[in-house]
Amino acid sequence: MSETTSRVLRLLGLLQSQRVWTGAQLAEQLGVTERCVRRDVERLRELGYPVHASKGHGGGYQLGAGAALPPLLLSPDEAVAVAVSLRLAAGGSVAGVGESALRALSKLDQVMPARLRAQVAAVHDTTVTLASAPDTPVDPDVLMTLARACRDHEHVATGYVDARGNATECRLEPYQLVTTGRRWYLLAYDRDRQDWRSLRLDRMTDVRALGSTFVPRRAPDAASYVQRAISSSPYRYVARVRYFAPESVVAQCFSPASVTIEADGPDACILTAGADDPERMVLHLALPGVEFRVLSPPEVVDAVRAAAARLARAAG
Repeated sequence: MSETTSRVLRLLGLLQSQRVWTGAQLAEQLGVTERCVRRDVERLRELGYPVHASKGHGGGYQLGAGAALPPLLLSPDEAVAVAVSLRLAAGGSVAGVGESALRALSKLDQVMPARLRAQVAAVHDTTVTLASAPDTPVDPDVLMTLARACRDHEHVATGYVDARGNATECRLEPYQLVTTGRRWYLLAYDRDRQDWRSLRLDRMTDVRALGSTFVPRRAPDAASYVQRAISSSPYRYVARVRYFAPESVVAQCFSPASVTIEADGPDACILTAGADDPERMVLHLALPGVEFRVLSPPEVVDAVRAAAARLARAAG
């Protein structure tokens, strides 16, 4: 591969990794002059890549969308990740993606080197996906709009229907998408509430990227924030329970999306979970089969006492 070809491929990789690059930034990354960058940009355009250039504050080079999808530049690790993701997407939670994922996977498999194909097969052959209750699938357009907005720090407006059926309009600063396998969530800063929140993508309507951008705030950890939100906030009762067993033992009995667990010393942990029915929650809490004590709230404590009395009577 010639030095020029190698540099053009590096330029393509840079343009795919970030929304906008100035000529000076690209020249520094490639170790060439800005004039050389302009020539390489023209070579990419001749190959069918729509590279847009704009002047002024915030301007620079940007890889745009074309009439047809030109070849993508993928590293070996990226190619394996894409192939594995496409296999999983065939039965995933995004509407209409299954058939498209299989077609894309077949095209990628044709050009993938044998050693990478073997890595993908190894992951697939040693992975089992548990079937779960169906949920409302996410519109792929919504998913892609939000993914781009998170990447580019772009303001978003959307309608939203909460768990109680209340419809509102939201102005958001989107930060990160989180999936539990069955559902997709967005961590965002709500400009009207002036606070962080998590939103289910299947409850969002008329999602619009507004074109204006924001300066990123210091955001909470997306996975932890969403996990706490979906394990407690939608429910009437939120229980805190101390288990007299290590965190690793208790965690095996619960879905990570339904509870949060924190170590409380080497041989104990604190679990937080939500429910609308305290009595049904008791059966759920007993799953680990180890000693535990409900710390709060009183309604769940009373439900444990009632369940214990019934079991004692059942034992004779």
